[in-house]
Amino acid sequence: MIKPIIEEEEFSGINFTQEPLRKGEYEGCVFTNCDFSNLHLSNFDFVECEFEDCNLSNVKVSNTSFKHVKFKNCKLLGVNFGECNPFLFSVSFDDCFLHLAGFYQLKMKGTKFKNCNLKEADFTETDLSSAIFDNCEFVSAVFERTILEKADLRTSQNFSIDPELNRVKKARFSLNNVRGLLDKYNIEIEN
Repeated sequence: MIKPIIEEEEFSGINFTQEPLRKGEYEGCVFTNCDFSNLHLSNFDFVECEFEDCNLSNVKVSNTSFKHVKFKNCKLLGVNFGECNPFLFSVSFDDCFLHLAGFYQLKMKGTKFKNCNLKEADFTETDLSSAIFDNCEFVSAVFERTILEKADLRTSQNFSIDPELNRVKKARFSLNNVRGLLDKYNIEIEN
């Protein structure tokens, strides 16, 4: 079955939990103040789309394509991006709530996260080379076998990253947050 292509449309204030979004390929579309919570968006394609002020909590995104997609001021609680189609996967997040989000084994080189809450997010085996984490919160986020080479975490806080389990060569940290690299040693650092 051929998916319909929906181009450059704007969707505003729609509760898609009551009026389901038509399965298809969305190109250059803008979704503003829409509710997608708990929906199955599996096998959808989003290309150069923007989601602003949307609730995408607990959406299912198995084999969904996100190519050059921007999320701004969105709630993405529990979204498992690791199930997405990895081909040309490219996203950015600005002022987003990403508690319990999963990014397992994704290639996210150069991805930008700005003012995001990533509490308990899972970055296991994720390639975050040159990613920028601008003022992000990482309480209980998981970093295991994660590639963080040249990533910028200088303005972020509350992460725990083991340099022996993750690749951090040339990653950037500030003196204020360097203790997140020493957590496993259970040492006390004083100013």
